[in-house]
Amino acid sequence: MDLVLALAGAEGCDLAVANDPDADRCCVAVRTPSGFRALSGDELGALLGEERCAATTGDDRLAATSIVSSSMLSRIAAAHGVAYAETLTGFKWLGRAGTAAGRRLVFAYEEALGYAVSDAVADKDGMSAALVACALAARLKAGGTTLLGRLDELYARHGVHLTRPLSFRREGPGGLAAIAETVAGLLADPPSTLGGEPVTSVEDLSAGARGLPPTEGVRLRAGAAIRVVVRPSGTEPKLKAYVEVVTPPPGADGLAAARAGAEEVLIAVAGEVAARCG
Repeated sequence: MDLVLALAGAEGCDLAVANDPDADRCCVAVRTPSGFRALSGDELGALLGEERCAATTGDDRLAATSIVSSSMLSRIAAAHGVAYAETLTGFKWLGRAGTAAGRRLVFAYEEALGYAVSDAVADKDGMSAALVACALAARLKAGGTTLLGRLDELYARHGVHLTRPLSFRREGPGGLAAIAETVAGLLADPPSTLGGEPVTSVEDLSAGARGLPPTEGVRLRAGAAIRVVVRPSGTEPKLKAYVEVVTPPPGADGLAAARAGAEEVLIAVAGEVAARCG
């Protein structure tokens, strides 16, 4: 992205798009008055999810995302009459979500920049995601707005959904044991509050919470708006945490205040999680 952002800036582009070397992930950045801003995986997931749910028809449709991704897709899907499912992380689970539910998977994504934007490919595909994102950006520009403007519309309609991933590296011979000890500690002695809200739910994901296959990790919920998932990385010696803060739908007039309030809570919760996991 550093290279394509430099080129996009020099060429005066509105949009910068990159795939990873095997082209199964996609990242998009949008020009703003202060420079390019890369969309997070959850932000692009919301935009592509809205696009796919609005463009498809049928009672058999399903949209799916992972337990560590934003819950905003559930609101978008419900607004379009599309069934919704959450799976464990990875497209080995997401790609089979439609088959497992007896439905047609019209959209799936995970926050790590993986998107399936067609029921023709039940896997993440960065090239088709890039095409859909560019077509959407072009249509929005013709209508006088941008991807960020559309994202604001979704926030006003469904609530501001802010997310932040955290990563804590644990290398060396004792790394895996330290990761397991941190997860076990959160289960045995969870925080009583997060972001000033009482913790209302502590789920041991290794027990197969809410019908999911067992996986190492813990999911915490606080108040009506805060969710934290802490789990070991499946590929690196890291403990990973995923924080989400959601506001009620604020409408266009209350969007700025809702965003500022959600950001304040997100920063607070991320700091509390880092103190326990860092």
